Parts: sequence; C-alpha cells; structure tokens
Amino acid sequence: MARSSAWARGGAGLFEATGESSVPASSAATLAVLQQEVAPCTRCGELAATRTQTVFGVGNPQARLCFLGEAPGADEDRLGEPFVGRGGQLLNKIIEACRLKREDVYILNMLKCRPPGNRNPLPGELTNCRPFLERQLELIQPEYICCLGAVASQNLLGVTTAIGKLRGKLHAYRGAKVVCTFHPAYLLRNPPAKKDCWDDMKFLMREMGVEL
Repeated sequence: MARSSAWARGGAGLFEATGESSVPASSAATLAVLQQEVAPCTRCGELAATRTQTVFGVGNPQARLCFLGEAPGADEDRLGEPFVGRGGQLLNKIIEACRLKREDVYILNMLKCRPPGNRNPLPGELTNCRPFLERQLELIQPEYICCLGAVASQNLLGVTTAIGKLRGKLHAYRGAKVVCTFHPAYLLRNPPAKKDCWDDMKFLMREMGVEL
C-alpha cells in the first residue's frame, strides 16, 4: 500500500500496468466520426474564435473507467489532447498508482475548447457542449466515471453540492457509477489534498474490484 500511494506524498513510486486493453475498431471509428463533428463547432463564438483546436478525448473507446475534467488548458489547446500539462502528468501518476495505464481508461472534459485565460466554463458553454459529452459517454458506456473537480462533478450530476460533500460516496449517471475527487490542478496548488484524493482513488478501485 505504501508504494502505491507514493504519488500522494509527492513521490514517483508506481505500480506496473495490468495489461493491454482490446479496442474494437467499430467503437473507435464511431468516436472518430463524432470527433470530426466537434472539430468545426462554433456554438460558443468566443471559444471558437480563441481556440487553437478542439480537444476531444483520448484513451480506450470501451474503457470501464472515464476521467472527466472541466475544460482544456493551454497545453491541451496546443496539442489537442486532454490532460497533457503538469496536471496531466499528475493524473498519469494517479492512474498508474491504480494499476492502470493511461490507454486503459478514457479521458475527456466537459468542454472541448479552452476558455480564454483558463477561466471557468460559463453555463451557456457547458450547455452548448453537453450533447457532445453525452454522446461520447453513450458510445464508451463506462461502468465508472471519476469526476475531477467541482465543475465536472456538479455539472455532470446536475447539483450545486460542494466537492467536499460529493467525495467519498457513489453517485449515478445514466447507469454509470460516479466518484468525485479533486482536480489535479488543485492538487498541484494544495499538495496536502493529495492524501484525500488517494483515499478517493482507493475507494473507487475497491468498487471496481481492483486490488492495490
């Protein structure tokens, strides 16, 4: 247990991954079609005018577990992939500590475009992007969704409850079991909260039947 939680203390000790995941070509192709629909989207005028590109999602199209954040940042906007900056590096450590690989799970955001200055998504923007998110999750059909941060947690679940009160219990979204925890960017600003996040991950892994 001590080795698996090394990231929560700022260390780099990680478990090895448990194996490759098979990816049916049909699922990948269907997500690819949706990605092509998202790419030219102009529903949010400000976001469409200021983005470099849309940031769709990455990972196993038939993953048991999805990690859901709020919106792309500068690195994600530049590279076109979610969670690739410092927060993404921390998320990778969290995933690996859970005996998984990044390619075993699916990673996506509520918004597919970066808000200017990394501000929080506006309600109208979340509404405009919601059909894309819902379609992604319908295609992937994850058993579990891990919401990263208050914006993702509250908006997916349709609640205003504080993230601290959403943690530590199972929620439901269209047949999927949902666990809420802190966003990696928050953990970078508040390292003591890594321990709480690791508690959330242990809770999630127990529910998934993964032995740490």
